[in-house]
Amino acid sequence: MKKTYIVAAGLLFSISTQAQIGDIFKAVKDKTGIDLSNPKTKNSSTTTTSTQTTTTNSTVNLGSLTSSQISSGLKEALNLGVKEGVQKLGVTDGFVKNEAVKILMPEKLRKMETTLRGLGMGSLADQGVKLLNRAAEDAVTEATPIFANAITSMTITDAKNILLGSDNAATNYLQTKTQSQLFTAFQPKVKASLGKVGADTVWKNIISKYNTFTGQAVTTDLNEYVTTETINGVFKMVAEKEKGIRNNAALRTTSILQQVFGAVKK
Repeated sequence: MKKTYIVAAGLLFSISTQAQIGDIFKAVKDKTGIDLSNPKTKNSSTTTTSTQTTTTNSTVNLGSLTSSQISSGLKEALNLGVKEGVQKLGVTDGFVKNEAVKILMPEKLRKMETTLRGLGMGSLADQGVKLLNRAAEDAVTEATPIFANAITSMTITDAKNILLGSDNAATNYLQTKTQSQLFTAFQPKVKASLGKVGADTVWKNIISKYNTFTGQAVTTDLNEYVTTETINGVFKMVAEKEKGIRNNAALRTTSILQQVFGAVKK
């Protein structure tokens, strides 16, 4: 009997409590319009809608552009980067005073550089490095048509993905597709420039002195090294220009650049 009274009391308390809670819910709804008795899932539908809207906007922005137009815009940006890059690099100190592209002593000869400096011939090492950069500055002036030909003949098979890629996606694509072709075409120009500025003579002297003092027989292909470094220097300048065009509307100086890169919302 006692147990029955306890159960009944519990039920009455529960009913009373629920009634009080119901009154509270009703009061809140009357005052604020918020129905606490019918909670909604937290922002799940809002988040989904927001994500879908972003995707839709990107698709709409690019929807009017053909693959051919996008490809033309990318090639225009690359050509502009090459033209401006060569102009900046193909002057006295264009390489040597630009830390981003400056050609250093070849890695396998850096021990030789340390030795020469230790023997008081630091000025000879400095002259050698300076002339490597002079050769690059001289040779790079003839790079524009070589790069332009590589860009023209390049087939951009996935132009949209490149356009929507990283700040230097087009430059990376160009480098991957044309590095070998550019090297073959550009190497004779560098070889001529090494002779023109006297770098080959100075380096024969440097290596000869090092071999005499150390009893070693160091050799290196400076033509291959400077060719590679010069081409890489141009690509760095192209990448810098591409990044600028992607992020600064003022640098989109032609209608195709405005049309293509203006369609991408960062």
